[in-house]
Amino acid sequence: MYRSLKKDQIYTGEITEKKSRFLSYLAFAGSEEEALSFIDSIRKKHHDARHNCSAYVIAGNAGDTVHSSDDGEPSGTAGKPMLSVLSGAELKNAVLVVTRYFGGVLLGTGGLVRAYTDAAKEALKAAESGIVSMDEYTVFSISFDYAKEGSVRRLLEKYGAFPSDTAYSDRVEFRAEILSEKGDSFNKELTETLSGAVKTEIEGKVMLPLR
Repeated sequence: MYRSLKKDQIYTGEITEKKSRFLSYLAFAGSEEEALSFIDSIRKKHHDARHNCSAYVIAGNAGDTVHSSDDGEPSGTAGKPMLSVLSGAELKNAVLVVTRYFGGVLLGTGGLVRAYTDAAKEALKAAESGIVSMDEYTVFSISFDYAKEGSVRRLLEKYGAFPSDTAYSDRVEFRAEILSEKGDSFNKELTETLSGAVKTEIEGKVMLPLR
């Protein structure tokens, strides 16, 4: 389980430190390509800024993809502090950009770290209502006779699930996502309830907002 953000929303923040403006942008990114595209869009939006620093964490089966960039600021003063804000909030599939408009006053290493951290936290604060818990779900393909549809629907509801896809031919076919930790129990109860008159296949596993 981890936390992520609602899709198609951008959460923003802003701070001013010794005449420098720091504008922060936080958004969902389902892949590294999406993260890079978002960073590029902010860079184009603020093409006249001195720096567009970034950080992102993308969840993956083989491990998380983690990246940060100081974009010309002294090494370790921007990207890493921003990444620490994402990690501290346990956010994954998230991309963060902080744009700096230089105000003519040098902040020093410590000042930069504080400024980029504070700017990132402002975007995180704006995102509080958009943070969702993600968990692993097992995708089941279920095939059964028409007469059993009511029983299958009641059992799905018991496990907090509903058919995401349905098909009607000589049999009824449902596709449903069940919380993985309940998958074995669901499959066993389904077989017992329908007295074996059901076929189930596991199509795979997906990460979805916790229901």
